[in-house]
Amino acid sequence: MAEIVVVVEDDRSIAELVARNLEASGYECHQVHEGDLALGVILQHDPDLVILDIMLPGLDGLEVLRRIRARRDTPVLMLTARAEESDMILGLELGADDYLTKPFSPRELVARARALLRRSRPGSMREMLEFGPLVIDGARRELLRDGARIELTSLEFDLLHFLASRPGIVFSRVALMEQVWGEDRVVDERSIDSLVSRLRRKLEADAQAPRYLQTVWGAGYRFAGEGD
Repeated sequence: MAEIVVVVEDDRSIAELVARNLEASGYECHQVHEGDLALGVILQHDPDLVILDIMLPGLDGLEVLRRIRARRDTPVLMLTARAEESDMILGLELGADDYLTKPFSPRELVARARALLRRSRPGSMREMLEFGPLVIDGARRELLRDGARIELTSLEFDLLHFLASRPGIVFSRVALMEQVWGEDRVVDERSIDSLVSRLRRKLEADAQAPRYLQTVWGAGYRFAGEGD
C-alpha cells in the first residue's frame, strides 16, 4: 500500500507540482489549499507525512501545525517563502521535522520527504534502551515512561535515540545537527536548542532541572544514564 502524503499549499500550481512529483515516486497525495480545511483532511486521511506551507489563507501554517501536534505525531515538512530565521525556528519549536524555503527543486523535496518517511517507519532502529522508568523502543519508535507512551515527533525520537544509545558522551550542537538533519543541511544551532527544550518538556519530570538530557556548558548536550 502506498504511503499517504497530504500537501497543504494555497498556491495551486505549487501544490500540483509537489503532488505530481510525489505521485511519480509512488506516494498517494491529497491536496488542500486552505488552512481552515487542512486539519479535517489530515484527520480524514491519517497521512504518513504532511507537507505544510506557512503562508495560508484562514489559519496559517504554524497554527495548523500546533493543531496537528495536539493530535498526531505525523512527520511534518514545512514550506516557507520567507527566509527569516524566526519562522524556521518557531516551526521547529512547534514540532516540524524539517523545512524547505521556496523556491525549491522538486528533486530535493522528494528526497526530504523520502528521508522523513524512512526515519518514521517502525523497525528503522532495532535497539531497545532502558533507563529506570524510561524505555526507548527503537523498533517501534516509541518512548515509554512507567509504561505509558509519550508522543514524540520523528525528529524528537531521532535525537533522543541517538543520545540515549551513547550515554555519557557529550556531543556538540554541530554534531547533533549533522546526525538529526544530515551533513548537507544548513540549520541554525538554535534549532537544536529548541528541539532539546521541546524534548525535555515531554521527557523530564522537571524540564528546568533535567535528569536525562543534560547541557554541558560550552560543549553541547549529553544523555545521562543510570550511573551518571
